[in-house]
Amino acid sequence: MKWTDVLDIAIELAEQHPEVDPLQINFVDLRNWVIALEEFDDDPQRSGEKVLEAIQQAWIDELD
Repeated sequence: MKWTDVLDIAIELAEQHPEVDPLQINFVDLRNWVIALEEFDDDPQRSGEKVLEAIQQAWIDELD
């Protein structure tokens, strides 16, 4: 997965962290969790606030 795979990342995060409310996660933790995903294979430095916001929103949408 790359940073652009927002929906895939959100699905994986929802599965791995079912107890977490994505509205409550800070971007530092979110970024670290994405980088720690087994299927994630992108440059960690390429993340930015816009991408993290998109991942967070996709995660919220996935739970609804």
